[in-house]
Amino acid sequence: MKVFGLVALMVLTTCARNPVTGKRQFVLMSEQQEIAMGVEYDPQIVASFGLYENAAVQAFIDQRGQEMGLISHRPKLEYHIRLLDSPVINAFAVPGGYIYLTRGILTHFNNEAELIGVLAHEMGHITARHTVSRQAKQTLGQLAVIGGMIASEEFRQYGEAAMAGMQLIFLKFSRDDEREADRLGVEYTAKIGYDASRFADFFKLLVRMNLDSEHAGIPTFMSTHPDPGDRYNTVKQDAEIWKDSLNQTSWKVNENSYLQMIDGMVYGEDPRQGYVEGNTFYHPELKFRFSFPAGWKIENSPMQVRMAPADGQALMIFTFAPGNSLQEAAQNSVAQLELTVLESNNTTVHGMPALALVSEQSSQNPNTGEVQTIRVRSYYIDDNNTYYVFHGVSPQATFTNHLNQFNSTMQGFARLTDPSKINVKPKRIQVKRVQQVGTLADAFRYYGVSQANMEEFAFLNNMELTDRVTTGTLIKVVAE
Repeated sequence: MKVFGLVALMVLTTCARNPVTGKRQFVLMSEQQEIAMGVEYDPQIVASFGLYENAAVQAFIDQRGQEMGLISHRPKLEYHIRLLDSPVINAFAVPGGYIYLTRGILTHFNNEAELIGVLAHEMGHITARHTVSRQAKQTLGQLAVIGGMIASEEFRQYGEAAMAGMQLIFLKFSRDDEREADRLGVEYTAKIGYDASRFADFFKLLVRMNLDSEHAGIPTFMSTHPDPGDRYNTVKQDAEIWKDSLNQTSWKVNENSYLQMIDGMVYGEDPRQGYVEGNTFYHPELKFRFSFPAGWKIENSPMQVRMAPADGQALMIFTFAPGNSLQEAAQNSVAQLELTVLESNNTTVHGMPALALVSEQSSQNPNTGEVQTIRVRSYYIDDNNTYYVFHGVSPQATFTNHLNQFNSTMQGFARLTDPSKINVKPKRIQVKRVQQVGTLADAFRYYGVSQANMEEFAFLNNMELTDRVTTGTLIKVVAE
């Protein structure tokens, strides 16, 4: 895990011809700068989510992505498609040809055509240079872990952002951008032989997400791509126009091959990467545990674990501390975060060598000129030459109010030895074949799905429990 600061981008305004419209437009960077930006962002995004390793799925999206890129409006651009290890239903693109699909969205597709439609939509944002034009208004990058978290108002904003699912500012496109990406998505989908009307079908699931509070409140494809209901009919109509214009007699959907490809994919949170029970965080792979204050929210990523109370007046971050010794790890962190050390003590945490620091950071508010200070409680812990660090942060004025909470969490770090906590397994998609004609609910009951899980599994299949299914139809359930 590496901690990244906010990336400062210095670019020059240039005039270029839009690859899609053919019209000249003012943009803030050349294509070379755009590609360089993607190269810089990509490792940060991967560090925030982690990659999901599935050779068959990765090979499929790579092949289709390259095929689609060649018929796109930017055929010479190299496209990179990443499968991210996140349960969130999301897909997004950044400048320079980088497209990201989460395993969460892949588990909710029901055929290849839906996947291809979403992939084509994101490629449309890149080919039309939406990601570049929006860059002028909104900087995409990783928020600093501590740098910049100053004073109460700004600190509260960070505390809220830290709980938003990942530490990236997603580009939010205009309605016109979204419509154009939809249109391009339909075009690219059809040109590589897929039924683009199935892309429209995926909007039905997004509408259900919008109405279903269980699936709301997270950064999703829905929240970054608004008004799915308004766009369904337009995409359907565009798909029919492209079908009529292309000299082709059949269109690929490929339901069974897609479902078989994702059979066994992890569904929901993967406890092997860390999970919470009560107010204790367990990490089975790294074999550690710690408890955090009751009522605090916690958000886990491959890069770090973040914890904050609802009012955003404090924040704790747990991550790796790179270095060849405990002292070097602390020195590196202090220097990187530009902290002034006020107090340093050697100690132990459950028998492990540790270094406890109190530091502070001052910065001038660019709007008011006022000097603002945050205070930081840090514990650097040596777990068999693997170095971890907790940072507990709050404004200087309220630091003492949170110090006991910081100390309790940090001093409670311990090795995980309980086999029942270590040997947890993730839930996985299981593809089943319907055995007899009936409703989806009947098929679920045949496979022992509990009544409590039926609505969730129907949503997973983008169906209603009362929908009729025929013998031999493949459906998705989840292995507990």
